[in-house]
Amino acid sequence: MPKHFFDDSHIQWQSLAGFDHLHYSILDIDEHNKIIDALFKFAAGQQIVLHRHKALNNLFVIQGEHRIYKADGELKEIRAVGSYTVSLPSDEPHREGGGDIDVIVFFSIRGSDGVLYEILDDELNVIATLGMQDFIGLHKNQIQG
Repeated sequence: MPKHFFDDSHIQWQSLAGFDHLHYSILDIDEHNKIIDALFKFAAGQQIVLHRHKALNNLFVIQGEHRIYKADGELKEIRAVGSYTVSLPSDEPHREGGGDIDVIVFFSIRGSDGVLYEILDDELNVIATLGMQDFIGLHKNQIQG
């Protein structure tokens, strides 16, 4: 197995309807300290839905290249395997995706029990939000399998 692959065969990946090219596994939720730890897998050569991060996100790339795209689809940044990024809350919309292989990124979402992510359409209108309670519900469903 090449060095840039992480064996994720024991991770119970989940998906969300309407969120193409994205799988997730919530590892832990600390409601008291408002921290969600999760793995996200973005498909190789694809882009996920346009969104904004409305809370602090600490990210560590476990496998592949974590690609960040501007709202218009232009490549903005490539984060290599092993890179660690602190992503502050921002109103700048973006998409994320994998490079030549699926990318797996550890996200530690911190400090808010309100809106964590805004989901946008191509005209930059907010069409959905994800908050702490949404992640708590997803985690419960994941555990119950």
